[in-house]
Amino acid sequence: MTLCTPDRTTTRPRVQRPHSPPERPRRFRVAGADLSASVAVFLIALPLSLGIALATGAPLQSGLVAAAVGGLVAGRFGGSPLQVSGPAAGLTVVTAELIHLYGWRTTCAITVLAGLAQLGLSALRVARSALAVSPAIVHGMLAGIGVTIALAQLHIVLGSTPQSSAVDNVLALPSQLADIHPAALAISALTVAVLLCWPKLPGRAGQLVRKVPAALVAVAGATAVAAFAGLAVPRVDLPSWSSHALPGLPEGPVLGIAAGVLTITLVTSVQSLLSAVAVDKLVANRPDGGHGVPRSALDRELAGQGAANVVSGALGGLPVAGVAVRSVANVSAGAVSRASTMLHGLWIVLAALLLVPVLDLIPLPALAALVMVVGIQMVSITHIRTVTRHREVVVYVVTVTGVVLVGILEGVALGIAVAIAVALHRLTRTRITREERDGRQLLHVRGQLTFLAVPRLSRALHQLPHGSDVVVELDGSFMDHAAYETLSDWTAGHLAHGGTVETTGPSGARIAEPSASTASASAAHSCCRPWTPWHNHQCGEQPAADGTGGPEETAAPVEPRRTTGLHLASGIGKFQRNTAPLVRDELARLAREGQTPSQLFLTCADSRLVTSMITSSGPGDLFTVRNVGNLVPLPGEESGDDSVAAAIEYAVEVLRVESITVCGHSGCGAMQALLNGGPDDPPTPLRRWLRHGRPSLERMASRRHAWARISGRLPADAVEQLCLTNVVQQLDHLRAYEPVARRLAEGTLTLHGMYFHVGEAQAYLLSGTDEVHSYDDVFTQVMPTALRETARAS
Repeated sequence: MTLCTPDRTTTRPRVQRPHSPPERPRRFRVAGADLSASVAVFLIALPLSLGIALATGAPLQSGLVAAAVGGLVAGRFGGSPLQVSGPAAGLTVVTAELIHLYGWRTTCAITVLAGLAQLGLSALRVARSALAVSPAIVHGMLAGIGVTIALAQLHIVLGSTPQSSAVDNVLALPSQLADIHPAALAISALTVAVLLCWPKLPGRAGQLVRKVPAALVAVAGATAVAAFAGLAVPRVDLPSWSSHALPGLPEGPVLGIAAGVLTITLVTSVQSLLSAVAVDKLVANRPDGGHGVPRSALDRELAGQGAANVVSGALGGLPVAGVAVRSVANVSAGAVSRASTMLHGLWIVLAALLLVPVLDLIPLPALAALVMVVGIQMVSITHIRTVTRHREVVVYVVTVTGVVLVGILEGVALGIAVAIAVALHRLTRTRITREERDGRQLLHVRGQLTFLAVPRLSRALHQLPHGSDVVVELDGSFMDHAAYETLSDWTAGHLAHGGTVETTGPSGARIAEPSASTASASAAHSCCRPWTPWHNHQCGEQPAADGTGGPEETAAPVEPRRTTGLHLASGIGKFQRNTAPLVRDELARLAREGQTPSQLFLTCADSRLVTSMITSSGPGDLFTVRNVGNLVPLPGEESGDDSVAAAIEYAVEVLRVESITVCGHSGCGAMQALLNGGPDDPPTPLRRWLRHGRPSLERMASRRHAWARISGRLPADAVEQLCLTNVVQQLDHLRAYEPVARRLAEGTLTLHGMYFHVGEAQAYLLSGTDEVHSYDDVFTQVMPTALRETARAS
């Protein structure tokens, strides 16, 4: 889910906040989970910080400075409480290039300027815009950086020094392989072996020792072997803090320094924001559902990273960014507040001041091997599979190649250009075919209908014979105004020449009705509309006195709001005659084999929500629970009515559903009653039930939570805002159920939020419930807009 702070300039619904006594000053307390998590993160950060500093060619102390500042400054002022910041492997290539071109003191000044730029971007509230970059470009950038890092560190592993670029490192590799330093290679091989084997230790003993970070064990083991064996390998040499280099005034070409500032700003910002979003998903997937941990405020996180870079650069440290490896360790260790991140920074400070003699024993080949493995792991197989599934391999490959061969900024620019070209190519790939079937002309349009496809569409339409019966099948998700006008104008002309036109979707469902000029051709069914199967419809059929009805009784139209039992009996009779023969075999199979639904669908009891219609589901597909307000009471709070809890337990434990969907809707009467309720209302059954919705009301009023949006816009009014917020809150309630939490932890269950806008006949899904690249409580449109507008206009 995308997480962002609400726009303070936007008008908010007026929500009464409950009166509460003034808060007393809180004493600073550290939870035991935060203390243990901080130690775990410190043990990972210490060797990585030294290794990254070594890879950049910066003073080794600069890595410790950046780690300490990332923990203390970014941890205190950032918007992601559990994200850990420090020197990142993704910045290694950028920093190394800047040091090579301008020297260390100027690089520190560039880091300060990049931090100030981040503070400015935060003030402009553009954090969410940085996340608009295609994930294929981001993953390609990280993979390219990883390849460059691995090639450079390979030379140190073999006992030599790296070259200035990835290409030079590849060209120098044959000569390096002919002159290997055995001691350096042995220490490096030992480090790599421990890194790879430590997480796979079997048995109960292995489970216990695996709690010690593999990076720490690998570096400590290599250090011990090198010391006891007396191997002649270069070691860490931390100079006195009194000679530590601080930044100076930037010296060099203005454009080059500006490009360096821009590169560090973009890389640190995008990496930190993506890492914050990933941390939120990890926290939400914990067994406790992340209870008590606020979600990331992205603009504040950007400001915190900017402040950390200003301080780190001013103190002679490396650039700072949110780091995924340390953040994952922090969340996995059970951290509950930003205290764990800050404490890890404090431990780094103490180690830098008190453990210098110990750190000086670490062999440099061990740190190089550690960073090389990290670089290789940045080329993620999971990311490659993801971009392949989304058909963005070209964007990924071009970005990787550009970063390795040219540079990070240039590689990202190439990736963006290719991504735009791919998007335009997909818009132009519209296939239009024509065939004759059963005496009717079938025009099949596959792909997006934009102005680029209008010439081909117009040519194909005008080749159809005048006066023929035409079916236009639109198999796409978008139609722009130019294509819509072309189709509408041709339809009017074709109807004027005595022909008929039917526009359908990819499944053959009609999305446009014939015009009035052709209504006489189907007079017997003139009352039919696409929604009639769900609207108590009795087309051409009037109920008889016995309630059975008959096809000959068509003298008068059916009244739109009749509620007598005759309509119900007539509908049952119609089901027995028309529908039962079609579904009898399937229902008989279900009766024999039992139900095996794929998901639990929890929605409101509102009569306008027809679950089978909006989900295109049939018998046996959904295990449905309906109640007033689609509420999920917290465990133990149903006061004698355990119906919802029983349904959840049965669906999760017995039926083993794979997903649970909470579906809210527009104009919900329960949410309206919740907004209008007061403390003096009589305790009717409805009011007692609606008390389970009060957490949604409090969430909407809280400033700790981002506001839910619908397709990028703010809700129309307070009722719609509460309807959206209620879906998000009920998903949190679901995670509090022990069976649900256990299945989520196993990865065998997913949760989804859904919102159905009754007036628009439009379904929306909550972005980010199961996708890493989603960034807010945003309900995203599901049905194609163009098709809905076509049906409405027709």
